[in-house]
Amino acid sequence: MSPTMSSATQPFKSIRDLPLKGKRVLMRLDLNVPLKEGKVADTTRLTAAKPTVDYALAQGARVILMSHLGRPKGKVVEAFRLKPVGETLRREFGWTVRIASDCIGPDAETQARALQPGEVLLLENLRFHPEEEANDPAFAKRLAGLADCFVNDAFGTAHRAHASTAGVTAYLPSAAGFLMGKELEALGRIRKNPAHPFWLILGGAKVSDKIQLIDQLIDQVDGILIGGGMQYTFFAAQGIGVGNSILEKDHLETARQILAKAEAKGVRLLLPLDHRIAKEFKPDAEQRATEKPGVPDGWEGMDIGPKTAEAYVKLLQEAKTVLWNGPLGVFEMEPFAKGSRAIAEALAGLKAVTVIGGGDTAAAVNRFGLTDRMTHVSTGGGASLEFLEGKTLPGVEALKG
Repeated sequence: MSPTMSSATQPFKSIRDLPLKGKRVLMRLDLNVPLKEGKVADTTRLTAAKPTVDYALAQGARVILMSHLGRPKGKVVEAFRLKPVGETLRREFGWTVRIASDCIGPDAETQARALQPGEVLLLENLRFHPEEEANDPAFAKRLAGLADCFVNDAFGTAHRAHASTAGVTAYLPSAAGFLMGKELEALGRIRKNPAHPFWLILGGAKVSDKIQLIDQLIDQVDGILIGGGMQYTFFAAQGIGVGNSILEKDHLETARQILAKAEAKGVRLLLPLDHRIAKEFKPDAEQRATEKPGVPDGWEGMDIGPKTAEAYVKLLQEAKTVLWNGPLGVFEMEPFAKGSRAIAEALAGLKAVTVIGGGDTAAAVNRFGLTDRMTHVSTGGGASLEFLEGKTLPGVEALKG
């Protein structure tokens, strides 16, 4: 998908609509990347943001980047400094990157003024200040004072009304970056005009996390495939034993209601035919596949079984649209990644719109090396889920002003 966005189809401006030459552009990115031994361990989010920054630099802009990292809870935490991110941006992308000691204050202001066209300034972690998450107007105004315009390309934080996502738009001409535009176009198509047959694949640990998504999409989908930890709540709701598997006992009735709603609307909702189970929650534990649905006492469900994977893959061959949210097993452990891998490989081979709903699902697809073979892999776990649930995202709404 091209990193462009049509202003005619969006209720807010694109970065392409802003005059950038010589301007200082304050840009909110999602640089909340995993660190290992003081170095960036996964550059996926950095790479996703690159086209927007490259465009601004090519236009002769002076780019000021801001982001959070981790959860420092309004205090300076050395382990959450953005210096390793800045070093990676220099090394991987060849940008001239200066690093400020704070996101506001004398050093940030001095470096912003001294920034030359084609250069990048990376501000320190926004969440070192409690005012960021409080969406404090004075803090937002100080951030805005560093620049001439604002671009939000952090879809992953768009569901938060923070100073750097919503507050700054009150003080600067604002627009969406390419990644933000791609997310809204891809997810918007799922929400409003999906091609049929449309299959929804749901995994992850909890039924309760997916209730609103099911409610929002059940009138549009042709079928729902269930996996992950949430399947065991559905089985328990029908009186089928689940052993030591993860279970939401307080949502058994919820599961029954979802099953009844799907049946009433003529939506095919399929549960696994078998499971891969283990004696303990570890990769080298004693394990086997069951012959039928249900987990015996003393065992724990870890993945969908081979019969389920085969059946799901066969059903998906007819799909024209697929939305996948939630891994189908404990994919982080290789013995229990087979179900998720089979589904990912099937989607990669489809002539269909395939959208991966961010978070752990995106991590799984990335682990299998199949990210580039999907139509769209969302960078926003919580944000993509809330958008698909029909909720208003403050970071998006703020761009409409």
